[in-house]
Amino acid sequence: MTVAREVSKTPALAAERQRAPSPAQFRIPQTLWVRIGLIIAAAMFVLPFYWMANSALKGIQELSSIPPTLYPHVPAWDNFVSAVTYIPFGTFLTNSIILTTGVTIGAAISNPLIAYGFSRIRWPGRDFVFGIVMASIFLPFPVLIVALFDIFAKLQWVDTFLPLIVPAFFGNPFFIFLMRQYFLGLPMEISEQARIDGANEFQVFLFVILPLAKPAVAVVIIFAAVQAWGEFLTPLLFLQDESKYPLSIGLQFYRQSHDVAYNLLMAASTLIVLPIIGLFLMFQRFFIQGVTAGSLKG
Repeated sequence: MTVAREVSKTPALAAERQRAPSPAQFRIPQTLWVRIGLIIAAAMFVLPFYWMANSALKGIQELSSIPPTLYPHVPAWDNFVSAVTYIPFGTFLTNSIILTTGVTIGAAISNPLIAYGFSRIRWPGRDFVFGIVMASIFLPFPVLIVALFDIFAKLQWVDTFLPLIVPAFFGNPFFIFLMRQYFLGLPMEISEQARIDGANEFQVFLFVILPLAKPAVAVVIIFAAVQAWGEFLTPLLFLQDESKYPLSIGLQFYRQSHDVAYNLLMAASTLIVLPIIGLFLMFQRFFIQGVTAGSLKG
């Protein structure tokens, strides 16, 4: 009887062992390590912004305390109000909005149009000219400073916003490349069908191709706006009147020539960063679509 019971238990034990998870099934998936790395990288990226906002909400005494506090014990929300009056914030903000709007409009108009000519229209020497445009990316800006200043001085554009806005209407090599890659991913049959229906080349671009390229155009708008909003060198070169400084120059100017209240300076810096964050949140869906599509097609 004992032997019979042991024999009857053997298949059940074997089945139970098969159902029991093996040690290999408890392995940590590889994607988990990737996610942990991304979380750490994101935390390192966010840390300076957190410290800036943290300093903006501290009073002078708490800001100078040692060791520094990780969060404001008594948040000083009035720092943001004082920061706006501490410097001519309204003037600098208006100048930044004018420059950013002009550059963004120029980038949104010129780059899709130029990229369309490099991708959807066949003409002799197209690829060679496109190669020259791409090679200009590697040309350092300091090499061009003297020539550009001489040109704009002869045009009497120095100390105006024109040297900062007008070049955006002539395209940017990186933006042209991004838009071209997106246009190459669109079927040529779409353009051919529009031409058969009687549309000219500009109508094909404006009413057929451009509406399909909204994600890529949104990426160009975001990149151009962020670059223009934080631009420092070119306004410093071409603007001489303090009343025409954008925020990027104005904050640095007051930091060097006046007694600095760093909590107010951090409050003003926080106010400068917030529009860029809001812009990205508004267009993040188009931004992701444009970047991924432009990287996969070509």
